[in-house]
Amino acid sequence: MLCFESLPARRWWLAAAGVLLLAACSRSEPALQGAATEPAAAVRQLADYLQQGDLAGFARAAVPAEQHAALAQAWAEGDSLWPLTGLPLDEHLPDLLATLAADNAQADLQRVFKAQFEGQAANLRQTAHSLGMFGAQYVSHQGDYSPLQREHYRQLVLGLSRWASQAPLSDPALAQASIAALTAAAQASGLDGTPALQAAGMEPALQQLAPVQQALLDVLASYGLDLRQSLAELQVGLLQEDGDQALVQVQYPLAGETVSFQAQMRRVDGRWYMQQNLEDAQKALAAAANARQQRQLEGNAPAPAAAQDAQMASAP
Repeated sequence: MLCFESLPARRWWLAAAGVLLLAACSRSEPALQGAATEPAAAVRQLADYLQQGDLAGFARAAVPAEQHAALAQAWAEGDSLWPLTGLPLDEHLPDLLATLAADNAQADLQRVFKAQFEGQAANLRQTAHSLGMFGAQYVSHQGDYSPLQREHYRQLVLGLSRWASQAPLSDPALAQASIAALTAAAQASGLDGTPALQAAGMEPALQQLAPVQQALLDVLASYGLDLRQSLAELQVGLLQEDGDQALVQVQYPLAGETVSFQAQMRRVDGRWYMQQNLEDAQKALAAAANARQQRQLEGNAPAPAAAQDAQMASAP
């Protein structure tokens, strides 16, 4: 399949999972108890932005305004790519954009598909099954995940594996159309790697990435993974609320099964936010602060002895 051919197969499953993890909520008919409460409404608001392709709106709603401003500053200084860092394998996203936006990307990816995927339907089905089993075991027992995350990710990985086991990943006509759509969207975005992302600034970059996200959803739907339908049928309800803490239930259909998980919510300055988004943002800000401090230390460090000698020798 298409845009991820240049990556090892296991990265493809995680990258696809990243799309759904970022979009882990959507408006639907209220069915779960507590669906009309404020914590549930906050989850649905995030989904509305994602369904509209408004990644910048999602970022503004995901964290308090003060934190959002600090993250935008960290992005401008080259120390953060939040909220993209909330995706699995986020460190590979700039390289993926660069691959898709390259001048000869469409022809190059077509050659990769023909060499590695075309005519390999049976092997791809077996690989999908094996990766699903491995991925489910990994997220169940390893990695830096909370218990709530582990259960969600386990179901998600298994659902993606079920889909991939049946998807026409070796179909050359689908691959050609998918590669064309994704490379066109990436090239139109003007974001061909980390320098371009950071030069654009956080909000403009997210606005420019929105068509890439939409193209990816279109491509996945053409392969039988309709995440828009999953999002449209997602339901959210309230399990408990205690002061500024709440627990919500989220469920959505995926590959013929229902994925159901719980998410922690926290109220800050009168507004509800997903705890995971707050934690991801705080980690990004901490990393940015460390990078800024390191630059300051390096800027104040004395010149190496060899450099000092050279300076003295050249002095009048």
